[in-house]
Amino acid sequence: MMTTTSRYAALSRAELATLVPELLLIGQLIDRSGMAWCISKFGREEMLQIAIEEWAGSSPLYTKRMQKALNYEGVDVITVFKGLQLDIGAPPQFMDFRYTVHDRWHGEFHLDHCGALLDVEPMGEEYVRGMCHDIEDPTFDATALATNRKCQVRPIHRPPRAPADRHPHCAWTVIIDESYPEVDFVPQLEIVAASRAYNTELAPIDPSDEGLADYSGPLLSDVDFGAFSHSALVRIADEVCLQMHLLVLSYNLAIRARANGDAALEESIRYKSLIGIAGVAAERIKNALGISADTKGALRVLELHPLMNPAAYVSVDVDPDFLHVRRSPAYEDGAWISLVSPVADLPLQAIVAAVNPYLRAEVSGTESDWTVRVVETDTAAKELPEVEVCKFSGGASWEFENRKSLPLTVV
Repeated sequence: MMTTTSRYAALSRAELATLVPELLLIGQLIDRSGMAWCISKFGREEMLQIAIEEWAGSSPLYTKRMQKALNYEGVDVITVFKGLQLDIGAPPQFMDFRYTVHDRWHGEFHLDHCGALLDVEPMGEEYVRGMCHDIEDPTFDATALATNRKCQVRPIHRPPRAPADRHPHCAWTVIIDESYPEVDFVPQLEIVAASRAYNTELAPIDPSDEGLADYSGPLLSDVDFGAFSHSALVRIADEVCLQMHLLVLSYNLAIRARANGDAALEESIRYKSLIGIAGVAAERIKNALGISADTKGALRVLELHPLMNPAAYVSVDVDPDFLHVRRSPAYEDGAWISLVSPVADLPLQAIVAAVNPYLRAEVSGTESDWTVRVVETDTAAKELPEVEVCKFSGGASWEFENRKSLPLTVV
């Protein structure tokens, strides 16, 4: 089968090492955009259930994809921990997981910094309990079941914090025991597993490329993305984008189940969610890679944006002066790109305005075959309210730091 060349392949190895953690963080921020609209339409309790279904219906799938891509499939806690390090639900540093391995079947982790907690603490204890109890209990186990259905993730302590400045923010045991009952799959998992996103084939990693081709070595305290080869980083970037699409497909199912046949309501929530993350992601990509704030730079950000990646899933022809989007597997799935058209261009406007508020996207064509050009204007665009909502999260302005990557040995 012929594979499509990744749009990330043109980046340097150093640029990719910078971009990959950004993509992981962008994936985590999808919920900062989406859940606000769920609360406003369905209430807090239903928002919690949407989050549980969304993550439980996608994380076991994308976790297994990454295990296969980077050759670290296994059945032990080390495999679980490696998966978390490459999961949009646990982006490095912003969700600062610290791991302890006692043996293959027993481990612990704690969070030195939980950006998600700091986002919800100002909203009150009810929201903290909702995230750290109601959502985490089923979704941690769902993430672990990609490795071993006999795995249980249980709290040592967790928020609400007492005292209010308790550190670390939370701590958990991870134990695999044959006596444990198997964790159940949620029904949505089968639907998402049938998607074109989950079944997208990406180019294999070139083992002859300079640098690490996989993560088959020891578990590391912090993943050094710069140690991976160019080929491996391209694959990781594409896989992380697929993580986002799988999460959103699962989110779509949860929204549809509550919209009760109201297609307009369903599409409105999905569209607003996309606008918010589109703008925040664009700003982070531009700043991380030092992309110019002109029309060429805006087209470059569009080309690298998760909305339009991976290339094997979202069909985009790249020209120096425009991007041409064609019908693709992403349209068949009802993924992000299916929400964008010449008459629904706010996600594109959010992206180009994040590069430079004096830029506008001009979109022409049909619902699933359109061209976007970027033009300069004399008037600065006001930041869209959906982007403002997403920027409520501290992740929108998060700055990564350089860290040493040390192997973790059995304690």
